[in-house]
Amino acid sequence: MNDMFLLKQGEIVLKGLNRKSFEMKLISNVKRRLRPYGRFDVYCVQSTVYVEPADGETCDMDGAFEALKTVFGISALSRAAACEKDKDAIFETAKRYLGDEMRSAASFKVESKRSDKRFPMTSIQLSQYVGGMLAEAFPETRVDVHEPELTVNVEVRDYATYVHGPSVPGAGGMPVGSNGRAVSLLSGGIDSPVSTYMTAKRGVAVIPVHFFSFPYTSELAKEKVLTLAKQLTRWCGRLMVEIVPFTRIQEEIRDKCPEEYFTIIMRRFMMRIAERVADMNGAKALITGENLGQVASQTMEAMAATEECVSLPVLRPLVALDKEEIISIARRIGTFETSILPYEDCCTTFTPRHPRTKPRIADVIEAEKDLDIDGLVNEAVTNIERVTLEV
Repeated sequence: MNDMFLLKQGEIVLKGLNRKSFEMKLISNVKRRLRPYGRFDVYCVQSTVYVEPADGETCDMDGAFEALKTVFGISALSRAAACEKDKDAIFETAKRYLGDEMRSAASFKVESKRSDKRFPMTSIQLSQYVGGMLAEAFPETRVDVHEPELTVNVEVRDYATYVHGPSVPGAGGMPVGSNGRAVSLLSGGIDSPVSTYMTAKRGVAVIPVHFFSFPYTSELAKEKVLTLAKQLTRWCGRLMVEIVPFTRIQEEIRDKCPEEYFTIIMRRFMMRIAERVADMNGAKALITGENLGQVASQTMEAMAATEECVSLPVLRPLVALDKEEIISIARRIGTFETSILPYEDCCTTFTPRHPRTKPRIADVIEAEKDLDIDGLVNEAVTNIERVTLEV
């Protein structure tokens, strides 16, 4: 029996003449994600991606199925058995492949879809035939077409018929890499890993940048961020984390700028450096975990002052979410428990006692006039440490 996977496309089906490029990116991402689990043949027909083990005995089908649940661009997936396009072969396959599920379910029904219109039975006729045969084979499982405990799915397609139980939800979104690249400012908090995940879900290949202020922040704090980035690889794929030395910049801000502007000026430096990283990597946007009104540096005026110094668009996926919504996503994607570990990051260093919440951009520019902005940015970019993380 041919055990395989059927992956249903999400938003890709809405695309027009460029749809093929999105499908090819999805196939490429699926193949890459499956490499640790064996050799698979992956191809796409009629809005469905088919994944067949090239060598069934050596493929880890359970591990592969779990991995595919985190691939963006897939709306639903199912583990299926392929058989000939013959009504009796379909029944025999359903009886063998879903036998355990049939025996444990109190009720069932059969749903059929007939993409290949050359098949001699209609969808309703096929469902009635297979359902009747299964009812005889499993007399303790009653038929219930309205609220069944188990639905047996039969799909008659171009190459074969596929039998499977209920599909499970996929990761949704668009294939990573199909909508360009962006640089994400990744701290050790709850918000920035979620904003990175949400942007990757829209098909963006993400380059995380972390600002490290040793000795004010410890090596454990840096390791915490690398752990977060590693956890994000199951969703984002391979990541190159750019770790920026930020101590000298913060000390210069402390020594030469008014205290109430420390945070705003610090964030402006982060944006300048992130834009330089974006230029070096062909990225077209910056991503932050800012959430409107959450802290003093996330008012409308403060965000305007923060982004005034860069020309790339700034994406803020969390801007309208409340904290509980963000925490819920963090728990679901597996980053929350790491984010709440008690290691400081550079955003808590030299925090002003009375930060300016509604700064005027002209005042901010005046406050940073004694800094060698270009020199400090160049020095930080020159000394970036790069760490590659695989799924």
